[in-house]
Amino acid sequence: MDKKNAASRATGARHAVPRRRFLKAATLAAAAAAAGPASAAPATILREPLRETPVVATVDLCVVGGSCTGVFAAVAAARLGAKVALIESNGFFGGVATASMVNIWHSTKDIKNEQQVIAGLTTEILDRLARRDAVVSQQGANPYFVLNTEELKIELDVLVTEAKVRPYLHTLFVAPAVEDGRLAAAIIEDKTGRRAIRATHFVDATGDGDVVARMGLPVYKRPDVQPPTMCAILRGLGAIHKEHANFSIHEAIFNPKHPQALKRGFSWGEAVPGGNDEYMLAGTRVFGADCSDADQLTAAAIEGRRQVRAVCDILRENFMKGKGAPLVTLPAKIGIRETRHAECVHRLTQDELLGGQRFPDAIGNGTYPVDIHSARGAGVTFRHLEKAPFYQIPYSSLVPKGATNILVAGRCLDADEGAFGAVRVMVNCNQMGQAAGVACWLALDSGKTVGEIDVAKLRQTLKTQGAAVY
Repeated sequence: MDKKNAASRATGARHAVPRRRFLKAATLAAAAAAAGPASAAPATILREPLRETPVVATVDLCVVGGSCTGVFAAVAAARLGAKVALIESNGFFGGVATASMVNIWHSTKDIKNEQQVIAGLTTEILDRLARRDAVVSQQGANPYFVLNTEELKIELDVLVTEAKVRPYLHTLFVAPAVEDGRLAAAIIEDKTGRRAIRATHFVDATGDGDVVARMGLPVYKRPDVQPPTMCAILRGLGAIHKEHANFSIHEAIFNPKHPQALKRGFSWGEAVPGGNDEYMLAGTRVFGADCSDADQLTAAAIEGRRQVRAVCDILRENFMKGKGAPLVTLPAKIGIRETRHAECVHRLTQDELLGGQRFPDAIGNGTYPVDIHSARGAGVTFRHLEKAPFYQIPYSSLVPKGATNILVAGRCLDADEGAFGAVRVMVNCNQMGQAAGVACWLALDSGKTVGEIDVAKLRQTLKTQGAAVY
């Protein structure tokens, strides 16, 4: 983009930032000095030459991570008038729902199935998918929604386009550029090369806290993180049921009589809306994998696919007479439950959650139970709400300590093990995204830091956007 066009897209002098080449010479000089003389560099270090990085866009808000959490952050701010850029490493939006094929969104009502406690962009997307027959509402004691996640990919494209958010797909966030303690730009790499997006505010919706961690803001990991799962879409289970009346895939894949049996764990799945006898299975577990580490992420993906093939072999050899191809689709990315967390102003606790604690800065609600998948074995711990019809998520759990112009949203929020086991699911992360987008717009509009904004105004603005705020 040339300088004239870049200037014409600025939202006003009050929010404009200088247009110049990136990175700062002082920052580069300090890094070079810290590295020491070139002759002393060990053989394991490759020294890159100094370079200038072109600024491809100057915006009010840059959202890093294009899950539904990130999309909702971007759209919420854009609908309020902010100029927004959205970075996503995949070629489509949706995160775990699309890239990892997890096709269930949990109930938007309280545990009595009476009061609407989740709304806003979550229910807007559900309504949009319903008009295309791409969502099924499952009723009963524990209602939920089953999504056609391929349709969700397209609907998120439409949502982003309508809001005039600038999308950057197939794009990696590679480094933060920090000036005077504030994040000034996101350095990206894509097919065009290495570029930078300048912004006044940022949302880290990477799930892994990549932005805040690389900025040097405090983050933490639990000694044992919940294991990731490689989902798969399978076909032919209906035909197997016809020949084997007592067949259950959730029992068969763990049955030790099968040589390929998986280590016993928790398995679930749902039919794909609009599919032809297609079933999404989430039954694999990769124990001991920290997927914020590149090597472990690679190993986990390969192991997850190995386990999917083991499932297919169990079906072929024991229920399909040694013929057929039950595997239809593998996800683009293994489904990650937990990696880093930002240290935020408030750490949400299991006691607060199960006790139905009400927060003056609540920006979201939920009913999904505490659900902790053991990092070392097959066990899953469930704990359910008993003292309140729903729990709340406070804004202060999205505000990193020391942050001035960046928020986290999604599973990298600050929560103890029990609380995180509940709030990590998508309908809860969706609300965090919408709230983070609105909060950044309020910080931009008021000239305050993200920790200083008027939370009453945040809650009221979310209400005007259709969110359920109590």
